[in-house]
Amino acid sequence: MPTEPATDDLARNDLAQKVIRIIAEKQRIPLDTVALDSTFEELKIDSLDGINIIFAVEEQFDISVPDEGVHTIRSVRDMVDGVRSLIEAKAASSAAKPE
Repeated sequence: MPTEPATDDLARNDLAQKVIRIIAEKQRIPLDTVALDSTFEELKIDSLDGINIIFAVEEQFDISVPDEGVHTIRSVRDMVDGVRSLIEAKAASSAAKPE
C-alpha cells in the first residue's frame, strides 16, 4: 500500500524539522539557514553548543544520547539519524517488555 511509505516519510520529515528547529533556536539563527545537509562547522556549532543542543534533543524526544554517540555527530543529518535510531530502539525496547 502506498500510504505506509508516505506516512513513514512524513514522520521522518517531521523529526528532521523538529531537530532543525531545536538547532536554530539554540544557535539563535534563522530557521531557514539550517538545512539537513548543514555541517556543525558551517553553523558555527562548537562543543559547548553541541552539548546544549543534545540536552534539548534529549528533552524534546525523551531519549538519552550516549556519550560515545555525541562524538560522531558532525552534521544536522547525523543528529537526525541518531535521534531516529534512539527513538526506534526505545520503541522496540518498550514493545519487547512484558506487561
